[in-house]
Amino acid sequence: MIPLHDDNPTAIRPVVTWGLIAGCVLVYLWQSWLTGGAGQEAVYGLGLIPAVLFGERALPPDVEMVPAFATLFTSMFMHGGLLHVGGNMLYLWIFGNNVEDAMGHGRFAAFYVVCGLAAALAHALYDPASTVPMVGASGAIGGVLGAYLLLHPKARILVLIPVFIFPYFVRVPAAFVLGLWFALQIVNTTLFSDSGGGVAYLAHIGGFVAGALLILVMRKQGVLLFDRGRLEAIAAHQVPRLPWVERRYPVRGRPSSEKDRGPKPRGPHGPWDPRSGPWG
Repeated sequence: MIPLHDDNPTAIRPVVTWGLIAGCVLVYLWQSWLTGGAGQEAVYGLGLIPAVLFGERALPPDVEMVPAFATLFTSMFMHGGLLHVGGNMLYLWIFGNNVEDAMGHGRFAAFYVVCGLAAALAHALYDPASTVPMVGASGAIGGVLGAYLLLHPKARILVLIPVFIFPYFVRVPAAFVLGLWFALQIVNTTLFSDSGGGVAYLAHIGGFVAGALLILVMRKQGVLLFDRGRLEAIAAHQVPRLPWVERRYPVRGRPSSEKDRGPKPRGPHGPWDPRSGPWG
């Protein structure tokens, strides 16, 4: 199940979200440009290695690129491959703008960093003797998902479900998409408790929990949880669509705008002025 789009309008331009995506993409392009063993050395030099962070081991001087504590930050922008960075940036693109909208630019930037730190520490404290470098923005983005779940659990997410070779599109509540994502992290942590399966699932969990807790205190005054307070934006017909998908493929499920209209507002042109455009 691959999320493609949500139906949540925003009031501000998500410049921090865009900047984070641009930063991760640029760093990945730099990684891809490295040749020979330089790429692997960059992963070791900028990735988070728990044993190095806690002083049990040390990197060779020619590999060490930043102080050990700084890898808590640098590891958030490194990625292990195209699918890794592409999947992370897709989730950040879909869910980050609404969380930034709920906090404002400055708070969201701080929120993202703190979630990334919480994720990295959850991973490092679980196995402090590990010498395997951890890279990726997944932990910080997990925090974004945790915050989004508390803010907009009823928002409809357009997802792609591959059925053999055929694409199947359906709109499902965000609570289902993000709840399933979190449940899979817990299951995978249990199944791969020894090796991790090559993925830092505990970092995902740590970031998600941190994000869910931080949104309680970092959201702007007046921003409500659990999708309360969205009717004004929905009534203004600001819910976006993906027409190229709906022209080519059937989309199951209605956008949340059609389910959550609430009382019909009345204005000079009567309820639901048709000149405002069709519902999407």
